[in-house]
Amino acid sequence: MLMRAWARLEEGIVVFCLTGMTLVTFAYVAVTNLYGLFYDLADAVPALETPAFAVGDFLLSLAQQMTWSLAVTTSLFAWMIFVGVAYCVRIGAHIGVDLLVRLFPERLQRVFGILACLIFIGYAGLLMVSSFTWLQSLMVNNIGAEDLDVFGIKEWHIALVEPIGMALVVARLVEVLINILRGKQLGLEQSNEASDALSLMERHLEESKAADSAASTTSTTQSPR
Repeated sequence: MLMRAWARLEEGIVVFCLTGMTLVTFAYVAVTNLYGLFYDLADAVPALETPAFAVGDFLLSLAQQMTWSLAVTTSLFAWMIFVGVAYCVRIGAHIGVDLLVRLFPERLQRVFGILACLIFIGYAGLLMVSSFTWLQSLMVNNIGAEDLDVFGIKEWHIALVEPIGMALVVARLVEVLINILRGKQLGLEQSNEASDALSLMERHLEESKAADSAASTTSTTQSPR
């Protein structure tokens, strides 16, 4: 139950960040393009001049106040990236170049997988410790985030995701290491672009053959007797 809750939390954070980025960007683009439409409507229809100008002025003022939209999008993107790294470790979405490793016996592949996990755990651990030190300095200075300080958001609020994200990565790598030691998997089970491309090509060929076969059958049944 704890593992499922952890997995759903990762997915929820990624979905929330991606949704927030999309909505904020859409709202800003819509606002910055709609006020001109109401100004044109006021010029074209004199009867609607007063309400159209009022709406246009409101949208223009709103667009000028939304300077925070880029900062929000950037911050959400940072959170999505750092949490998404751990999520990609869990589902094996990181690209792996393991063509040479796969030529060895399974026992050696498992050894290489253990070494890779230990190296990545050490690297992610160093990033976690160094980012925590950086976060402490930001908390001491308590500087407001650019364009977001009006909402009470500080720089350390945004930077908090880096040590959290690296801690999640370490935890996921430890989980992979345990699975390798238990014999449940050989390595990190990363995504392989070459095999994915071959699979897509084979699927495309199968779909093309199926479409040609269906077209041939249709033309045969519809031909005059």
